[in-house]
Amino acid sequence: MLNLFHLSLKLSGFPIVKAQADFEKILQISETDYPIYLETKKREIVEFHLKNNTFYQDLVGEKKIENWNELPVLTKKDLQKPLKNRLSKGYSEKTVFINKTSGSSGDPFVFAKDKEAHAITWASIIHRFGWYGVDFNSSYQARFYGIPLDFIGYRKERLKDFLSKRYRFPIFDLSDKILDSVLEHFKTKKFDYINGYTSSIVLFGKYLQVRNIILTDVCPTLKVCMVTSEMLFEEDKILLEKHLGIPVVNEYGASELDLIAFQNPKDEWQVNSETIFVEILDENNQPVPYGKEGKVVITSLYNKSHPFIRYEIGDVGILDEKSTLKKPILKKLIGRTSDVALLPSGKKSPGLTFYYVTKSIIEDDGNVKEFIVRQTKLDSFEIDYVSSVELTSEQIQEIEKAIAKYLEPGLHFTYNRKEVLERTKRGKLKQFQSML
Repeated sequence: MLNLFHLSLKLSGFPIVKAQADFEKILQISETDYPIYLETKKREIVEFHLKNNTFYQDLVGEKKIENWNELPVLTKKDLQKPLKNRLSKGYSEKTVFINKTSGSSGDPFVFAKDKEAHAITWASIIHRFGWYGVDFNSSYQARFYGIPLDFIGYRKERLKDFLSKRYRFPIFDLSDKILDSVLEHFKTKKFDYINGYTSSIVLFGKYLQVRNIILTDVCPTLKVCMVTSEMLFEEDKILLEKHLGIPVVNEYGASELDLIAFQNPKDEWQVNSETIFVEILDENNQPVPYGKEGKVVITSLYNKSHPFIRYEIGDVGILDEKSTLKKPILKKLIGRTSDVALLPSGKKSPGLTFYYVTKSIIEDDGNVKEFIVRQTKLDSFEIDYVSSVELTSEQIQEIEKAIAKYLEPGLHFTYNRKEVLERTKRGKLKQFQSML
């Protein structure tokens, strides 16, 4: 069989065969020897950028660094300057992989990875998908992702889809009529797995639920579903596993880095410790013990073209108490640091708290397909929702009672029923938005 996916990476200049061999060697490092491997890679990447990257030299400054925790934490705002000013010596915009972040955190930027670093990212992804019998050269993917709508961008993505053995469902309109045609594709194509944005796949799951369809009844070749980019709630996972008829795997990644955590077959959210180093830090940028929440801060151990050293990704999370350096486990991902609601009492609350509380009431009857919560003033919020019928006054009362209990009383809500919800340019659904 022609390995189109590997071939496309090789033709693009990514040394995937060497990267996979290197990745296998990392996997073989024992638990005992892992701290030495990690310390060596951390020291090497810092020394490289201090020697070859003026942007990183300026960030660190003249101060003599005695230990890892004294290194500065890199923020997205630090990276909002021309890419050419951030590249290491020996690299140019023509010799690196360039992409841009989605901007879902409010701070988009362009980033670079050298060809070797990008190849080892792919080796990491291929390895983890392999846990579920997915082979990128032969497994056929049903892809729920955004797609550029300009002619060249659209054609380019379609070609990449062809080379990567995937069929893409654009997700900007997921009305029942469109989902009817999506279902038809599942009836006629032998898909092996589903991959895409959580909210879009959940919407498809609810469509199947209403029609009492189990997807594997119409597409028996399906093995697994990987969801990414947005929060997966436990009740949505239960709904998806029932109506897709396959296991649902939770993925957490960042385009500028790699897969950060991937649910393993033991149902643990296993953190990638091979190509990145994940820390959980407090407000003073000091590490917290396993089991405590804090900012997710990540170091890319292999990217020489651009420094991502102690990079604050913008999320809040907790590493499990049973974590080790070789096998860290993500216990919980709480949400983005930017998605915080400020309340009249002075209390700060993760925006997803509103979403959780509202979700438990609003979706009980199955009418509401999806919704977002938006803070417009200190005491005022709007809920946009897509539903077959208007919310009842009883539902609204229940929502407001629950929010008063879990957060604080005296908050004001308006409810807007919509045909569709606004998504980002890439098709992501931002579940909580603060306009303050």
